[in-house]
Amino acid sequence: MVIGLDPSAELLRRATPLVAHVAFPVHLVRATAEAIPLVEASVDTTVMAWTLCSLEDARAGLGEMRRVLRPNGELLFVEHGLAPDPETAAWQRRLNPLWTRISCYLNNPVDRMLRETGFDVVELRSGYLGKGPRPMTFMYEDRARPTAAAGR
Repeated sequence: MVIGLDPSAELLRRATPLVAHVAFPVHLVRATAEAIPLVEASVDTTVMAWTLCSLEDARAGLGEMRRVLRPNGELLFVEHGLAPDPETAAWQRRLNPLWTRISCYLNNPVDRMLRETGFDVVELRSGYLGKGPRPMTFMYEDRARPTAAAGR
């Protein structure tokens, strides 16, 4: 079963007719990533695509994903965030107060946030996406697993 989680009733309403056409059960849930209404260690895989940038408390969202993942589960992700080069990172920090009002957070240090919330980054690819503005296009992608030492 696939569980689709989103805080927007409108987006879930728009997704409802689409899930009727897939060959596996899909359960759509209105909730935030910071408060996932699932039992601890009940999920095999969590997929996060351009999610952290929209969360007021991204670490809380990652903590919830960690909580619901089974010990051998995986978090698959693609996120944009803090660039490694100082000039672009400085622009991200300057733009972030305005950008969050119209879109999302630009400067999440995704790799560090994953580690701080109990994940081991198994693989990590990162770099700039296409030819867009550098402050908005630094991407992190791949997979992470719950840290064994973090326990429950």
